[in-house]
Amino acid sequence: MLPRVDSYGALYRDFRWQVPERLNMAVQVCDDWAARAPDRVAIRDVSSGAAEVVTYGCLRQMADSLAHQLVAHGVSRGDRVGVLRTQSAWTAAAHIACWKIGAISIPLFKLFGVEALLTRLEDAGVGVVIADPDATEGLVEWLKGANRQALVAEEITLTDQPFEAADTDAEDPAVLIYTSGTTGSPKGALHAHRMLIGHLPGVEMSHDFLGSEGDCIWTPADWAWIGGLFDVLMPGLALGVPVVATRMGKFTADECQRIIAAGSVRNVFFPPTALRMLKAEGAVIAGLRTVASGGEPLGAEMLDWGQEAFGVAINEFYGQTECNMVATSSGALFEARPACIGKPAPGFQIAILDDQGQVTQGEGEVAIKRGAASMMLGYWKRPQETEAKFIGDWMLTGDRGMWDGDFLRFVGREDDVITSAGYRIGPSEIEDGLLKHPAVATVGVVGKPDPLRTEIVKAYVVLKPDFAASDALAQDLQAFAKTRIAAHAYPREIAFLSELPMTVTGKVIRKKLKQRASEEGK
Repeated sequence: MLPRVDSYGALYRDFRWQVPERLNMAVQVCDDWAARAPDRVAIRDVSSGAAEVVTYGCLRQMADSLAHQLVAHGVSRGDRVGVLRTQSAWTAAAHIACWKIGAISIPLFKLFGVEALLTRLEDAGVGVVIADPDATEGLVEWLKGANRQALVAEEITLTDQPFEAADTDAEDPAVLIYTSGTTGSPKGALHAHRMLIGHLPGVEMSHDFLGSEGDCIWTPADWAWIGGLFDVLMPGLALGVPVVATRMGKFTADECQRIIAAGSVRNVFFPPTALRMLKAEGAVIAGLRTVASGGEPLGAEMLDWGQEAFGVAINEFYGQTECNMVATSSGALFEARPACIGKPAPGFQIAILDDQGQVTQGEGEVAIKRGAASMMLGYWKRPQETEAKFIGDWMLTGDRGMWDGDFLRFVGREDDVITSAGYRIGPSEIEDGLLKHPAVATVGVVGKPDPLRTEIVKAYVVLKPDFAASDALAQDLQAFAKTRIAAHAYPREIAFLSELPMTVTGKVIRKKLKQRASEEGK
């Protein structure tokens, strides 16, 4: 844990990564606590109303039992295992079980359509998927039909047979998290067992030294994303902070207040869209010690509202799937600066690079120096794209920024990735999916500015000669995208054009479509 000091400068200056040569995250988040404090609360599940408590001792038994089942299903060290689940103690146990074996867990979003899911499963070579008991209708059967074993964790028998965690190196792969880009299929960012150590400084700072007496953390963000999994669940478990789990239906202020009360929550990570929805409802939530947010800048108005609504400052943080929690605000250490996303977290060196890859004091691309513990090993099976992600010792983020004193100011994305409701959505995957619809000749997908979600997905479609534009066809294309690609990434608006702006080589000029979408939003 970070030392409890009142000087950011001293904290940053004196920090050094302490990564042991041998490290297994299963031991870090579960077994260590289970050995010395088995009755300590690990997870509070408030899905059914009153909190159902899962201790570290119970969590270890769940993970050990599941690990034995995975081995019985043929999983061994280095194998990839899908975790297609939402928030629950069994979801935590699923990842822990994989790491105990020395296997690689892959968080998968339950709103993915079958094609988006299959793309990731095939790319990673997944043989076994751990699913929810309430998995999408027909999903377990579909997985089996796709030559994959589906294992429902809740259906296994708990045993007292321990499972000793594999003796893994800190650099051994442990987690594969897929992230969207502007071209091609989603890329898998492969992370090592050290990745959690890399998250802890930023997580602790963003919650004004998380791990203080009485802390209990929750987020409405799904645990299938790095924000839910490694900004909340795993750091909470590693620090001995109870983590609240719940399967939310519709996100509302009343439901948030119910969860916070039922779980005795004191620390929350709210994605920006969640904050905007709470603000729109006029929410006032008392009793919180810290509120953190990340994914996009909030702005002065939202920060002022947060102070009034929660009684505490919202601490913004910054990172990405490839290297997360690299910068953060911390009300306990310094006052936030509007339009900025904090200062570098301890252990991270951040620079702004110009177009020639040289460090500049002006606006440029945000870059992170090699050696940060949360930095990925590389993209799964994509050495060329991994190499392109770096210039010398610097990992490129694709984000533009500049320094405001020692605060990092976020300017915008370099690429066409769509930021919608906290999700990063790659237009290429949506375009590829829509092109499989019999009516679509060509399509271009961009983000259109939206006051609630930051951006919505908008598709510009050119139809084949035998089809005519209509509202019914637009709705059919939306339904097609929901089921084949992902329910959270379907185009909320569809426009039909006679032709798309193209380069001489036949590539869609998304910049022009994005400009058009922006003008439509005014």
